[in-house]
Amino acid sequence: MALARQELNSEINNLINGDYKGDRNITEGKEIVQYQNDSTLRIWYNDVNEVYAPHWHDAIEIIMPVEGWYDITISNEEFQVNPGEILLVPSGALHSIKSPENGSRFIFLFDVHFLDKLKSFSSITSIIGKPIHIKKEDYLPVYDDMYDLFVQIRTEYFSDSDFSDINIYSHLLSFFALLGKYRVSNMEMSTNRVYKQKEYIEKFNNILKYIDTHYMESLSLEKIAYQSGFSKFHFSRLFKQYTNFTFNEYLTYRRIKAASDLLAKPDLSITEISLSVGFSSISTFNRIFRQSNNCTPSEYRRKHDPLKRL
Repeated sequence: MALARQELNSEINNLINGDYKGDRNITEGKEIVQYQNDSTLRIWYNDVNEVYAPHWHDAIEIIMPVEGWYDITISNEEFQVNPGEILLVPSGALHSIKSPENGSRFIFLFDVHFLDKLKSFSSITSIIGKPIHIKKEDYLPVYDDMYDLFVQIRTEYFSDSDFSDINIYSHLLSFFALLGKYRVSNMEMSTNRVYKQKEYIEKFNNILKYIDTHYMESLSLEKIAYQSGFSKFHFSRLFKQYTNFTFNEYLTYRRIKAASDLLAKPDLSITEISLSVGFSSISTFNRIFRQSNNCTPSEYRRKHDPLKRL
């Protein structure tokens, strides 16, 4: 097992001379993550009493308070995170942060886009598409293992070993695997038979893969449930338990995610983008995009174009 939590103060003392605080480069609401040594991750120990205005970044963010609470608002949802708890902020999610007068926390930033091609990662992508607040009482069977994985990750990061990136991402993948298995174990399936549970999981992985491939088409809850062999009610309940989204929420999330990627490219008009990702009208696209990103598609595009910001 990794360092026990009672050894945390000793561990922090050993990191005092390391590069752990880091600077946060936030311009017009977007944070440009300052990764180290051409890597795709950044971790620091932060004891600064500061308020971070609403911002977003391409990385997922993990926050682990050491002393004092930490208030985070993510897409209008409020969280107070205390020592011993873990909060995952999804990639691209607009969030603001407020710290107490005295306190400290570890901040983890990971770019996980390169994991998208892993066969089973599509189901994890749906789970981490929403904030996850990990408290011991809610995640009791896996909490200790989850917490200790992040202790191992930060210890590995500051050790500066030759294979630290590989070891860190292996621990992160272990965390994702624990998260996925725990979510599946809490699904209210109509059977306790192991082979049937595996069949359900395979079905929902295939459903997510189908949505990820056909999100630009006219997809309905009734149609997908029927094709999957479930009643509409049963499908809706299991889909929510498996992904943390309702069917319509996930379809919208996937379309907005695709639109965000396309807006970073200048060769398509906003109208063309809205139609290409499955929205029937530009007004609907503008409204939903603004709800998701707290800015219009035009403002989002401008933030991604350095020439237009001059």
